[in-house]
Amino acid sequence: MKSIVRILVALTWVLIAGTATAQSVYTIKAGDTLDVEVLEDKSLNRSVVVLPDGRFSFPLAGSILARGRTVDQISAAVADAIKSNFATPPTVYVGVRPAPPKPVVPAVQRAPVPDPVIGIYLMGEVSKGGRIEVAPGTTFLQALAQAGGLTPFAASKRIQIRRTDPYTHKSRLMTINYHALSRGAALNQDIALIEGDVILVPERRLFE
Repeated sequence: MKSIVRILVALTWVLIAGTATAQSVYTIKAGDTLDVEVLEDKSLNRSVVVLPDGRFSFPLAGSILARGRTVDQISAAVADAIKSNFATPPTVYVGVRPAPPKPVVPAVQRAPVPDPVIGIYLMGEVSKGGRIEVAPGTTFLQALAQAGGLTPFAASKRIQIRRTDPYTHKSRLMTINYHALSRGAALNQDIALIEGDVILVPERRLFE
């Protein structure tokens, strides 16, 4: 039984010594808590937090730098600062309780925002008819290219764009001369399309 007690006592001293050694080499950081004990005057004993500027305040000593120092260096600094108030040099012990690590806040995963598109419709003598999706601001020529262009039977001088006003629901008809537009003329007819535009390419007549 006595041997077990000796072993437990020995382990306790090993743990105490290990903790003291770890604290003696640990450098203080902002947010750490220091337990300061003055043997000659217990009324001075207190726990203080190291402020963001790396300093802490202590009675009779004022502001003392702690950040980057070990507990032994801080003990010496406190003792030196308050020694004028004692008949003999005071004995100061300092323990440290490191600040808890800041919790890691996971980044918010946001779903990717799809690129905006508008739907337009192509009918008649085009390589690819039906509804296609294009980027806002796409022009008539760009949309026609995306649809694969005209067939050999297209009446290229009288292509129609039918547009319905989304507010009044009234329709308007615009005629596009693709033949002139493709040669660099009538560039003002290469208008920007909007949602719901219908491009109708009629079949050319016999002598057209």
